[in-house]
Amino acid sequence: MTPLERGQRSRATVMLVLATVGFGVNFWAWSLISPLGGDYGGRLGLTGFQQSTLVAIPVLVGSLGRIPIGALTDKLGAKFMFPLVSVLTIVPVLFIAFVADSYAMMLLGGFFLGLGGTTFAIGVPFVSSWYPVSKRGAALGIFGMGTAGTAVSAFTTVPLADAFGREAPFVLVSVILAIYAVASYLLLRESPDRPEPTGSFIANTVATMRLGVTWQLAALYALGFGGFVAFSVYLPTYLVNAYGLTGTDASFRTAVFVILAVIARPVGGALSDRVGAIKVLLVSFVATGVFAAIDAIGLPLVPIPTAAFLGMAATLGAASGATFALVGQVAPPNKVGSVTGVVGAAGGLGGFVPPLVMGATYDALGNYTLGYALLALVAFGMAAFTWGPVRTAARRRAEAAAASESSGHPATTDPGPAAPTGRNPS
Repeated sequence: MTPLERGQRSRATVMLVLATVGFGVNFWAWSLISPLGGDYGGRLGLTGFQQSTLVAIPVLVGSLGRIPIGALTDKLGAKFMFPLVSVLTIVPVLFIAFVADSYAMMLLGGFFLGLGGTTFAIGVPFVSSWYPVSKRGAALGIFGMGTAGTAVSAFTTVPLADAFGREAPFVLVSVILAIYAVASYLLLRESPDRPEPTGSFIANTVATMRLGVTWQLAALYALGFGGFVAFSVYLPTYLVNAYGLTGTDASFRTAVFVILAVIARPVGGALSDRVGAIKVLLVSFVATGVFAAIDAIGLPLVPIPTAAFLGMAATLGAASGATFALVGQVAPPNKVGSVTGVVGAAGGLGGFVPPLVMGATYDALGNYTLGYALLALVAFGMAAFTWGPVRTAARRRAEAAAASESSGHPATTDPGPAAPTGRNPS
């Protein structure tokens, strides 16, 4: 390796760390309401569905917001977008801490708190531009560990609120966001290989929506990351309602779930680089369905349901990493941000719906059996989708890429996601 190559690799590592930290800090802010969901529910007299809506609304906005944020990142770059979004997220954090005193005001604050969740669509194109295709799965998996911000929130929010007052965790996060905004503005650098932006914001977004790869990846991520988000925001409420745990105990157990999923994400990305993302996704979805079916039975929390929850954390994390290994490999280089925005939005929406279903079924039936049964069916269906249409499209894309490489002409079709050229995608 030449000194120039070593310098480039070192710079890429620094940029990856900075992006991951920024993602984690903003995700911490994004998740601040969830650990206090039970407290808000009791203080404001909320029903189960209202409580679910309160913790889910930042997920919805953070998901849909990834579409314009991803397209803007393609246009303006992460060096501009990371500081901007970090600063803007401070506003709803402080609003919730010092102004919101009713359910309507909390919903308003939660709506704008969703900004923190959009940073995912900033980091993926930024990290992808710094790494070659053969290493993007692992790099994006490491970046995805920024979801550990949810675990930090679960571990710290309730203890800080109990010790120093309900405003304390919000003030702390605001200060950290401000520090990161300044640091990222000073230290982030765009990759020399970053594609030059072309076309208008609207034209790029429309073109992204027309790509077949976009929608197949969106479906995969809706379950992989959506499942992770759903459990990270609703698990504290579920454990309190279903098993009578204290808020602190429920938050701690949720943090363990999140940490395991975060660790599994780069593992899924690295395995995708080695054995193919289709295999990783297939195994992950089948296992998720089995674990959800176990939890649907309603056994005592320890030991079997706890083991099933931890198993789901690992499989959902691995599936999330595998999906974005595909994004880094098959999305057009000048549209990685736009594709990430749509796929990330699908993942977030996948996390928005389950808490509402869980809350509604609990209000109607007094238990969560139906919710877990539906999750199992969706997981098995997604495994079939992966083995059928996604695997078929992946093989077609790999064959088209190989043919274009041998002929010297780039492929112009988009048959769907695929593994890197020359590797069996399944």
